[in-house]
Amino acid sequence: MRAQTDVIEGQIQPASLDLRLSSRAWRIQTSFLPGAQATVADKLEKLALHEIDLSDGAVLERGCVYLVELQESLALPQHLCALANPKSSTGRVDVFTRLITDGAIEFESVPHGYQGPLYAEISPRTFSVLVRPGTRLSQLRLRAGHAVLDDEALADVQQTETLVKLADGQVGQANISHGVGLSVNFEPEDESGLIGWRARKHAGLIDMDKPATLPRTQFWERVTTDDLVAGGLVLNPDEFYILASREYVCVPENYAAEMSAYDTRAGEFRAHYAGFFDPGFGIGAKGAEHTRAVLEVRSHDVPFLIEHDQIVCRLVYETMSERPDWLYGQSGSGSNYQAQSLKLAKYFI
Repeated sequence: MRAQTDVIEGQIQPASLDLRLSSRAWRIQTSFLPGAQATVADKLEKLALHEIDLSDGAVLERGCVYLVELQESLALPQHLCALANPKSSTGRVDVFTRLITDGAIEFESVPHGYQGPLYAEISPRTFSVLVRPGTRLSQLRLRAGHAVLDDEALADVQQTETLVKLADGQVGQANISHGVGLSVNFEPEDESGLIGWRARKHAGLIDMDKPATLPRTQFWERVTTDDLVAGGLVLNPDEFYILASREYVCVPENYAAEMSAYDTRAGEFRAHYAGFFDPGFGIGAKGAEHTRAVLEVRSHDVPFLIEHDQIVCRLVYETMSERPDWLYGQSGSGSNYQAQSLKLAKYFI
């Protein structure tokens, strides 16, 4: 990997590397993939509306599509490929972010032996955001070989490591089929009745580099048990919700996990933009045995009734090549979402 400026310590996660925005950005007419025979620059000549300098910070308006060159670039050997995901804090404020490379035929994927620049497509869906060079919206992980666990292996690890369990401590009842199924939780944890948050469409600006600065009620509406209809919650089209999984989730130290963002078997909605869980997430030995997965949910074209205990997404686990030097949530790691329940992004107080 190469970088325009030195990699800093905070970029390095247990199984991934945070990617940083550079100063060069473009407002573009439409999302695109360059295709196998073209570069991103080739497409920009036809689709860029204007270039933006992020040096002093710039606002990316909701409803618009942008392309930003990243500070990092790659020179992968032939045995390595790479995958990317939005960071958790990015997904929780409904900023749709995808990695693009030269010659790409799909988003978020870097082929074996790729040598060239990296770009981020960014489209804020609900809130406008302020970014600058060094802002970290996505993360990259390198992959060698095929390490994804099949259902039989997942069942074995569930018995030995307890990948998921319920609030009453039940284990061994995991829904395993092409990954571990996660269901939605509509049982409040206290007398407030809170079961989720719904984003306000006309809220203020979020500075993506300033955590714990914004009052949550200016950006979010509470969703409580009073909002349930026929035992479920009606997801309104084109509205964004933060919900939580019924299951407590664990990612053992020798594994990482990715959440499938959308599964047509689950319903007409998308669950979870930022689908990567580092080793150590939810490990009970680290004091985090009650860690839920937070679900970023958006319905599609029609209202959709989602019910308590309904499977909404699946966790796909893969084996690490070796145990990382430190784990997610470890003291001093700067992890924001260990031992979480129904938690908004780090920007809100």
